[in-house]
Amino acid sequence: MTFIFVYITNPNKKVARKIALHLLKKRLVACANIFPIEASYWWKGKIENTKEVVLIVKTRKENFNKIKNEIKKIHPYSIPCIIRFNVEANKDYEKWIRETI
Repeated sequence: MTFIFVYITNPNKKVARKIALHLLKKRLVACANIFPIEASYWWKGKIENTKEVVLIVKTRKENFNKIKNEIKKIHPYSIPCIIRFNVEANKDYEKWIRETI
């Protein structure tokens, strides 16, 4: 089975948890991990440095478009970062994802 990780940056842990719970309740993802990070990026002509929170969700490849649409509905950023990574894992973990969502 091919499954994916979706990497989503958020302004804080509260937003990351809200999005994770939303996607879990809709059964679009099997699992969500939340990590604090520091980000440096270009925004409106200058370099910004901020603290953010990354949400990584684990799901089936075919759920990506639905996940993007759900995130865009509730994410506070005008341009949310929603990046897909194709991944492989051990068979038991892949089986768990397949059976969960």
